[in-house]
Amino acid sequence: MTTETLAAYSLVAIYSAIAVYALAFIAFVLDLSRRAAAVQAQPAAASRAYVGASTGSTSGSTMVEERVSTGSTTGSGSTTGGRRYERVAFALTILAWIIHVASIVLRGIAAGHVPWSNMFEFASLGTALMVAVFLAVQLWRDIRFLGAFVTGLVALLLGLAAVNFYVPITPLPPALQSVWLVIHVFVATLATGFFAVGGGLSIVQLLQARRESGKPGPAVLKALPASEALEVIANRLIIVGFAFWTFTLMAGAIWAERAWGRYWGWDTKEVWTFIIWVVFAGYIHARATRGWRGNRSAWLAIIGFAAVLFNFTVVNLFFNGLHAYSGLK
Repeated sequence: MTTETLAAYSLVAIYSAIAVYALAFIAFVLDLSRRAAAVQAQPAAASRAYVGASTGSTSGSTMVEERVSTGSTTGSGSTTGGRRYERVAFALTILAWIIHVASIVLRGIAAGHVPWSNMFEFASLGTALMVAVFLAVQLWRDIRFLGAFVTGLVALLLGLAAVNFYVPITPLPPALQSVWLVIHVFVATLATGFFAVGGGLSIVQLLQARRESGKPGPAVLKALPASEALEVIANRLIIVGFAFWTFTLMAGAIWAERAWGRYWGWDTKEVWTFIIWVVFAGYIHARATRGWRGNRSAWLAIIGFAAVLFNFTVVNLFFNGLHAYSGLK
């Protein structure tokens, strides 16, 4: 096949992945809706059962209440029927990710080098790794309730990249013709995947903490883990992401010395990479030594992920520098 044909197949795969991610997003939203309906129906069912049994013996009333409270939901907080949407959504997410990865592979074969040398390719790889982290975490903790956030964000970012950032395949600039392109960029985007999932969990944590404090919130939150549990998961993911981001800084310095003859030059991209490192270092330090738990740590995690998005979008599009490899004119 020619380069143009492979690139065309890659682009078709990208749009196909976006469509399947969108379907997965809809299914995850339906699952959350069913969970919320189950939670709202549970108190009413318990009340009817109690009234119906109140004329009988006390033991009979207790037995009815126990059946209602233990039989209304499953461990994930959704009804048994409602989990159908969750299973469909998760299967669609896996299918979309496979198509997504196939598009990256086709793009790489067509280009003859790793396909993360411009902004469109960065976005494709970064969103694929976000989903990969989300899927991999399921082996450790069930966070499928975050599926709507992940698939929605990925479909949005990938769609914007395909429409606005797509560029034809071009030869690598001399500065990118290095093994460090493989290492440095891949590790940076992998860290972004961990920050994204951690940031999403921190958003849910804030909403859950607000509900736990007695303030009104979405009913579905009653079917999700407590805010402290969400914070623990988010913290561990962010620590892993921070380790990868630290390596990104060091690898970038080594590559800069080989490409430009200096380790650090206060380039805009270098500065923002360091700012992101400082934010997440502050997050870890504040939690460990200052007791910054709960909402304050969640806000730091969200600010850090927002800085990552700013670094990828605004810095790449509107700031000039040695790292200006967006591929856009």
